[in-house]
Amino acid sequence: MAKREVAFEPLVKEQGLRTVLVCRGTGCEASRSADLQTELEGKVAQLGLTDVRVKFTGCHGLCQDGPIVVIEPEGAFYIRVKIEDVAEIVQSHLAEGRIVSRLIYRDPITDQPLPCYRDILFYQKQQRIVLRRCGHINPEDIDDYLAYEGYQALRKALFDLGPEAIIREMKRSGLRGHGGAGFPTGIKWDLTRNAPAQPKYVVCNFDEGDPGAFMNRSEVEGDPHSLLEGMVIAAYAVAAHQGFIYGRAEYPLAIKRLRQAIAQAEERGFLGDNILGSGFSFHITIKEGAGAFICGEETALMASIEGRRGMPRPRPPFPAQSGLWGKPTLINNVGTFANVPLIILKGADWFAQIGTDKSRGTKVFSLVGHVVNNGLVEVPMGTSLREIVFGIGGGIPNGKAFKAVQTGGPSGGFLPASLLDLPVDYESLAQAGSIMGSGGMVVMDEDTCMVDVARFFLSFTQSESCGKCVPCRLGTKRMLEILERIIRGKGEEGDIELLEELAETIRDTSLCGFGQTSANPVLTALRYFRDEYVAHIREKRCPARRCEALVSFYILPDRCQGCGICRKACPTQAIAGDKRMIHVINQDKCIKCGTCLEVCPPRFDAVVKTSGEGVLVPREPVPVGSV
Repeated sequence: MAKREVAFEPLVKEQGLRTVLVCRGTGCEASRSADLQTELEGKVAQLGLTDVRVKFTGCHGLCQDGPIVVIEPEGAFYIRVKIEDVAEIVQSHLAEGRIVSRLIYRDPITDQPLPCYRDILFYQKQQRIVLRRCGHINPEDIDDYLAYEGYQALRKALFDLGPEAIIREMKRSGLRGHGGAGFPTGIKWDLTRNAPAQPKYVVCNFDEGDPGAFMNRSEVEGDPHSLLEGMVIAAYAVAAHQGFIYGRAEYPLAIKRLRQAIAQAEERGFLGDNILGSGFSFHITIKEGAGAFICGEETALMASIEGRRGMPRPRPPFPAQSGLWGKPTLINNVGTFANVPLIILKGADWFAQIGTDKSRGTKVFSLVGHVVNNGLVEVPMGTSLREIVFGIGGGIPNGKAFKAVQTGGPSGGFLPASLLDLPVDYESLAQAGSIMGSGGMVVMDEDTCMVDVARFFLSFTQSESCGKCVPCRLGTKRMLEILERIIRGKGEEGDIELLEELAETIRDTSLCGFGQTSANPVLTALRYFRDEYVAHIREKRCPARRCEALVSFYILPDRCQGCGICRKACPTQAIAGDKRMIHVINQDKCIKCGTCLEVCPPRFDAVVKTSGEGVLVPREPVPVGSV
């Protein structure tokens, strides 16, 4: 694979100045990174290090290792930094030039220390375009954004290109919507511009609600001005003068930074009336959503902005013809708008060289679950699942085997190990039964029950259904009831066929995309992991040993030493046996909490968790060594 651009390579290097970058994305903020920054500033001032400045940034991406502190220009990468570590970092690294080795990142496979982020595979294998500034600039300082090509694309769009040329560039670039459907961005813009009605609106869909997804949140927290710049360029291209950002109220830090960015952009003339003296005016209003997942669907989102209940409507007419208040409306996702300034600045030909013929550019994913490196990643379209999960993600922790990865959030599908070499692009994922979605990617190991995880995601979509159409409202409810019966050991012959029939009916007859894709987790689980459903129904067995009703705990008589540790820890006194007696679990009293398995000393390894496997144990306690 060709070498890619290194993550957060400084775009401007200030001579003789060293910068300490403190991550203050949501994850690191929760770990007191704001106090960390204050302590760093104090220690730097105390030692009189006039060539050092401390500033905060948005998310670096390697979220599980926060709080993260990066020192430029050397690129030193410190992880899980605590307040008590600050004095050593300042004295040792900044004053004396010695790396604090105990805080640097270590390769999860080789355990090799890697002091510089440029050497870490997690970053080395990415190609950061949308995230190019995240982790490097202060998201609350417009001057930082301006220092790194900020608003140059807007100037070019207003004074060098014009609306028609902008739309031509967007079409030539091949950029597709990053919200999930992948509709060609340039065509959508052209449709909106050519719609005859006035006024026109531009809307940013920032209603990210997939479980485990945080791409848009991190993009906005780390680089809010790139979203604003993209929206202004889009508005100029389609002749709109009013814009809305529909964001989740559960993202207070992102909303706060957006408000600051809007105020700064208005003050500098990049937003508001007569932008940069061009005669073009555009204003942006933030609308905070209450967290309804259905409002990620564009027609439900528009209803919410209008002050009505967030429920979808049939299409056509499409928003480009009749959107907000019946007027032409352009709706794009955060990631889509964030790509726009670079396409305008560097040209459609540059952008079109990245990715595949039909899926161009890069895609940001939140890589979470059973994977060594959890976090935010950006790769060219067409990168394989294997490269993302194992090359960037570092593989599966604790020596476990890979089982599946879900792409596309609760509306996506489960892809098995046999598809690890599948390229991640719109067409390939759709052919495999999944979707790109907004960019959620959940990795599952061998201990995952595919029946139970399908039930989890279906329970989410069922509870988030707006209830407007019968297939989604009642169909998902019936499917959920069947899955819950199956994991309780009450599955019946014909349940699999009934699940498939319901799923296909919901897919084909639901009103909106939410309902049409809601059964994807079940359909792909049945497509690739059908044997697990059969085991649950016919054998009353959970192969992954996860479904509580189908598992049991036993104490192996040839391993038990009669130490009494498990008996004392059992919350229901379900374990019988005195010292030096082989202990026995009363299955009628056992609540299957697994405490006995957790506390049994590893040197004994006497407790087993089973599902349908026969285990021979004595009925009553007997002396150790007698069996």
